[in-house]
Amino acid sequence: MIRKMSLADEVAENIKQQISSGQYQTGEKLPIEPELMKHFGVGRSTIREAIKILSNSGMLKVQQGIGTFIQKTIDNNEPMDQILLRANSRDLDEVRQIIEMKIAEKAALNRTEEDILIIKKYLLDRKNAALAGTLESCIEADINFHNAISVASKNSILSDLYRSTSVHLKKWFREIYTDTTAFAESQQLHEQLLKNIIAADPKKAWNTAAKIIGHISQ
Repeated sequence: MIRKMSLADEVAENIKQQISSGQYQTGEKLPIEPELMKHFGVGRSTIREAIKILSNSGMLKVQQGIGTFIQKTIDNNEPMDQILLRANSRDLDEVRQIIEMKIAEKAALNRTEEDILIIKKYLLDRKNAALAGTLESCIEADINFHNAISVASKNSILSDLYRSTSVHLKKWFREIYTDTTAFAESQQLHEQLLKNIIAADPKKAWNTAAKIIGHISQ
């Protein structure tokens, strides 16, 4: 499912944009909570949650009794891996969703027999782990499955981007999934995606990938 942006996420994103635009510099103190509340038109809890989000990403540093300071500004030349490392889970998931549809489409056009064998292996690993209830193995197999599809797309940029994104998604998956139920429920769709890729049907591969990530109702 596509997760809606919370008020705290919106405030955090706005502060991030202000930092990116140069409104704040490294070491500079962020306005106090009442000023931020007035500026954004939100409550204290929302401001605190937004600051927590940015603190966890390493952008802000909270010093109790003193204030909140800009710890790191956004460098437009920052390596992609570093950008992904400090990105929040919602942003990572949105990137993953967009890429998954495109790599599925391209894999249906460009996959080799060797690619199909590798994708099949990870799909079977995913099924077995889901049935056995071994969450860590299930997450690993799921990511390996989609990474194999990205390789089969034969687009090195898409493949590298998906691989970099998936590394950081593993941690998030461990946080949001407590068991393998969701993986078992979506196994049939994943098997359908493989069938679409084997059939060299890019349109159906795109649509099935879209169903998997929640863009289209099943």
